[in-house]
Amino acid sequence: MAFDTKAVREVLDAARAAGRTALTAPEGKRITDAYTIPTPAEGLATTADEAVALADRIGFPVAMKIVSPQILHKTDAGGVRVGVASAEEARTAFTEIVTSAKAYDPQAGITGVQVQQMVPAGQEVLVGAVTDPTFGKVVAFGLGGVLVEVVKDITFRLAPAGHDDALSMLDSIKAAEVLNGVRGGKAVDREALAGLIVKVSQLAADFPEIAEVDLNPVFATEDGVLAADVRILLTDARPAERRRYTREEILGAMRRLMEPRSVTVIGASNEQGKIGNSVMRNLIDGGFPGEIHPVNPKADDILGRKAYKTVTDVPGDVDVAVFAIPAKFVPAALAEVGRKGIPNAVLIPSGFAETGEHELQQRIVDIAEEHGVRLLGPNIYGYYSPWQDLCATFCTPYDVKGGVALTSQSGGIGMAILGFARTTKTGVSAIVGLGNKSDVDEDDLLTYFGEDPHTQCIAMHLEDLKDGRAFVEAARATVPKKPVVVLKAGRTSAGAKAAGSHTGALAGDDAVYEDVLRQAGVIRAPGLNEMLEYARALPVMPAPKGDNVVIITGAGGSGVLLSDAIVDNGLSLMEIPPDLDEAFRGFIPPFGAAGNPIDITGGEPPSTYEATIRLGLEDPRIHALVLGYWHTIVTPPMVFAELTAKAVAEARAKGIEKPVVASLAGDVEVEEACQYLFERGVVAYPYTTEKPVAALGAKYRWARAAGLL
Repeated sequence: MAFDTKAVREVLDAARAAGRTALTAPEGKRITDAYTIPTPAEGLATTADEAVALADRIGFPVAMKIVSPQILHKTDAGGVRVGVASAEEARTAFTEIVTSAKAYDPQAGITGVQVQQMVPAGQEVLVGAVTDPTFGKVVAFGLGGVLVEVVKDITFRLAPAGHDDALSMLDSIKAAEVLNGVRGGKAVDREALAGLIVKVSQLAADFPEIAEVDLNPVFATEDGVLAADVRILLTDARPAERRRYTREEILGAMRRLMEPRSVTVIGASNEQGKIGNSVMRNLIDGGFPGEIHPVNPKADDILGRKAYKTVTDVPGDVDVAVFAIPAKFVPAALAEVGRKGIPNAVLIPSGFAETGEHELQQRIVDIAEEHGVRLLGPNIYGYYSPWQDLCATFCTPYDVKGGVALTSQSGGIGMAILGFARTTKTGVSAIVGLGNKSDVDEDDLLTYFGEDPHTQCIAMHLEDLKDGRAFVEAARATVPKKPVVVLKAGRTSAGAKAAGSHTGALAGDDAVYEDVLRQAGVIRAPGLNEMLEYARALPVMPAPKGDNVVIITGAGGSGVLLSDAIVDNGLSLMEIPPDLDEAFRGFIPPFGAAGNPIDITGGEPPSTYEATIRLGLEDPRIHALVLGYWHTIVTPPMVFAELTAKAVAEARAKGIEKPVVASLAGDVEVEEACQYLFERGVVAYPYTTEKPVAALGAKYRWARAAGLL
């Protein structure tokens, strides 16, 4: 689609030359015309006579609005009249609008009064764009009109947005059904509305100096769309340039970081209680098979290893330098690391930007860039790479190998991750602290984990993203291969504080993160426990091949709660066809209940559980099973666990792969049964109906994002 970018450039350059950051309505009209954005016929009147003549040419009734670079919210200034139906009304309206505007802001420059064709009735929506501090230009869509900031029913996507993105936005607002027509109303033209979203997003992406675009209201009807009001704000701000690395450069550095053959510890110590001692002990006791070189100018030998005065004295190539020295000594030592040609520095020390020492942190970043060293940290607990038997941290060791890669921006959260992994016997491929993220961040690690054969699922705790678009790019490359789970801490944003439009005001409060992460296919966890449970559960479950979920339960109450959880997590309870219903009824007592949930009742023996579970596994029309178990002496917890695990294993041996989750209610024995099931491919939780279904919902969200459904 070709747009007249030259015309837009002329308007923007003229406004900036005049020192203005807000465009007037006529300037907005020129820009919307250049991008074929439908707007009403209009003109600018500087006198009452001109207003009458314009209104007569456009055709009554008309709307009239103040035009002033200083008055952004026209209604607040009494600068709007609608339904002006005659020449006399137009003359009066002109005088009243100008008078009200001058009273509202005596210093405001009055360009004139915009006379505009009245817009036919339709559904009022908002289409806009805003510059987000994390993701850059994003496009917004939602319900419009005067209540937009109260209702706040709005959704965001990265700009420029494609046609499919735009259509998905129409379905993402809570009031999406309104667009399809309610109470006899006609559906809006979805293609025209999606086209408008694409155009606005392209306009914002094409011109970096456009800070915000706000079309509100846009009237959407069955015949098309018309933007009744246009507000465009400009900015001179430019995002700081961030050094970019190619995918190959990132993978090369991260492989040497996560799979090193040689590690040096700067600040290694023989003294217990020192960080340098703890790091050395973890490396040695953890069985790291590569070379470990301690560096300490005051020691000849540390924990049985030859110590070196400086890192430049260390023989051979080194992949990673772990720093365990005070912050003030880091720059000089980092320069030596650079001269030695070591590609990665792991900076455990604190005392940098997190304590206000921004200049010191920038100094080490500059040194690292000069020498081509990638920095992990500073202000971190270190990192674990269990498949390499590498424990480069001063914290408690962990060596259970598995498929889950976990990162955290906080040391405290990192240790919560470690404790959870140990308690649940979760095997990990990595645990990495990111701290201040002076250099290496989530998109670097995500790029590596996406290619790492040991990693099946990635879970990341983050407080911010340095480069939202780089993260989205890395996530989009990874999600088709393996799930990415994110816990975003800090649910408010400063991005909307100085906003001058409805779109900008709505872009805070975490809304942009929520929608853009979903657009990237990332599974967003609502809390720390959910992030960890998703990370633990997702690798256990096979990907579903369809949407039909069936509940088999021994307790009616659990069945009801499981059904609620199915709806809450966006899943679909299968409508059981007659032949399948009859087959289930053949195994359950007359006082049980077929349908969905299938209630076999609590007093049934193990054979009933087994028969119904096998039927659910073997029928190809069923795509996922949710099991509800009730502890009885007739069928004890471990008996249920063993028969379920056996049925699932035999089905998988036949090539039948479908996710199975279970909720176990009962005495403490159900805890052991759940762990037994988890270890055998069934995601099971005691004392809760919500967790197993939430895990299943997360698996479905990933499967959809990965294009498997």
